[in-house]
Amino acid sequence: MARRSFIEESPSPWAVWSSRLALFGLAVGLLSGVVLATGFLEFGPALATLGAALAFAAVAILFAFAAFVSIWRQGSSGLGRALAGLFLGVLLLAYPAYLAQRAYKLPAINDISTDTANPPRFVALAPQRPADHVAYPGGTTAARQQAAYPDIVPLQLDLPVRSAYDVALGVIQAHKWPIANAQPPAGPRRDASIETTARSLVLGFREDIVIRIAPAGSGSRIDLRSASRIPAPDLGTNAARLRGLLDEIDEAASNAPEPRPEQKAPEEKKPAPRRPRR
Repeated sequence: MARRSFIEESPSPWAVWSSRLALFGLAVGLLSGVVLATGFLEFGPALATLGAALAFAAVAILFAFAAFVSIWRQGSSGLGRALAGLFLGVLLLAYPAYLAQRAYKLPAINDISTDTANPPRFVALAPQRPADHVAYPGGTTAARQQAAYPDIVPLQLDLPVRSAYDVALGVIQAHKWPIANAQPPAGPRRDASIETTARSLVLGFREDIVIRIAPAGSGSRIDLRSASRIPAPDLGTNAARLRGLLDEIDEAASNAPEPRPEQKAPEEKKPAPRRPRR
């Protein structure tokens, strides 16, 4: 009886290792998230760290099921640890599984523009981007973008360029994104541009944005471009950001006060010609 009591009270080693591996995988996953968000390491090693965390989570789930079989057959304890390992393992794998499902459905691109023929260019942010990811790729990237996101098109506003620039700048400032460059139309330069950087919601990846405001008839045309800095598919984040910005700028423009018409300087009166003396 004493021996059987000892067996029943000792936890299953499968359950113990399941919870340990799950906790270790959680710690490694959090560390990899911090590394990816801060850019402390190159993208490759940081992604490898995240892959190791997912591997620990998968093994923890397998050990949890082995613990359930051991507990059922031998009557050993450790059900709580096995459930904890299973829960943490599934929790770690749930979000990557969701991303994998999105990656399967969406094109493998990370640079989106409302104008694929003449996309806005990065100037102030160009030195901060990878050398081979400054210009818009075009080619197959443009074709994939147009097939997957046909709604990403330029925005036409019934506002002059200066007023449209002020509206777009106000939207960016409301997001509190750092502005690398903001050039209003001035002198012979009729176009305006804004460059800023946003971060993805979960891992904080940097995604650069450039806005170009150009005259179009009596109004203006706004083109946007959003591009990830990391060389990996964006899973639709850049397209979603452009959709949001286009809607926000359009709504802000509709609520903007009408620009005052420019007042012409009064014409100087010419003195009346003197009548010649006789």
